[in-house]
Amino acid sequence: MRFQDFLKEKVPMFFLLFLGVISIEIFLLIYPFGNFIKFYIPIVIFGSYWIGLVAEYFPKRNFYCYLDNMLNELDEKYLITEIIRMPNFLEGKILKNSLQQIDKSMLEHVNQYKYLTEDYKEYVELWIHEIKLPIASR
Repeated sequence: MRFQDFLKEKVPMFFLLFLGVISIEIFLLIYPFGNFIKFYIPIVIFGSYWIGLVAEYFPKRNFYCYLDNMLNELDEKYLITEIIRMPNFLEGKILKNSLQQIDKSMLEHVNQYKYLTEDYKEYVELWIHEIKLPIASR
């Protein structure tokens, strides 16, 4: 995950934040505040926003890089849900839970075909045994 791609997702929020800061600045024009206040408020708001973005980016990047590395190392990719740790952000938790449900569904589907195959095998073995008896008695 690149920081540029992460920022592209945040453009609408940045635009809304920018509109909010512009509206605050317009209201500040009415009152006789010094220039320091008029510059301080946007700097604090945008600085806090950027710090928040960086704090959000690194845990997500670490998790997705870890997930990608684990997936590349695995021969049997369906085991990824057993290996990855639970992330500490909401999107990652949703992803992990979804993958676990998909894995469980696939396992149930495979087991269903396994039981059908076993039943068919038992049927064929029983049929062969039943057909052998009349042939052997001749």
